[in-house]
Amino acid sequence: MSENGFYARIFRRHAHPVSAWSRLLRAPLLLVPLWTRRWWLYVPIGAWFAVNPVMTPPAHDTSSFATRAILGEESWTRDPRSEPTILALTVMASTSLMGAMVAGYRHRMTGAVACTGMFEAVTLMQWRLWADRFTRETSQTTGPPL
Repeated sequence: MSENGFYARIFRRHAHPVSAWSRLLRAPLLLVPLWTRRWWLYVPIGAWFAVNPVMTPPAHDTSSFATRAILGEESWTRDPRSEPTILALTVMASTSLMGAMVAGYRHRMTGAVACTGMFEAVTLMQWRLWADRFTRETSQTTGPPL
């Protein structure tokens, strides 16, 4: 995959801290249509999900933790089996988000909040591992400081 390909360009925008942090907080949005039974709300939510990764300019540096995490995620997506811990966290995050959605549909506030909190926490754990991956990869290519 080329560094200048469409996928790479999207990830550079996706890695902008504003885009990354605002996406992290999108999980509760998924519960609103389920809780309210207003299914049409998925239209603006879907639009937000589509626009968010491209609404910001590309990240200009890697000083932000969020930027390093998203660029590490981009690297990881090329070979997800390379880091089984992240795969396990992905299963945990997906399961907790599904639990939050079911709880939201059933109007179980405690379950919805707990599962959403778990989703966010597990996602931040993934971010830490992706940021570490990015740091490892960039330090290997640049070598030790002079």
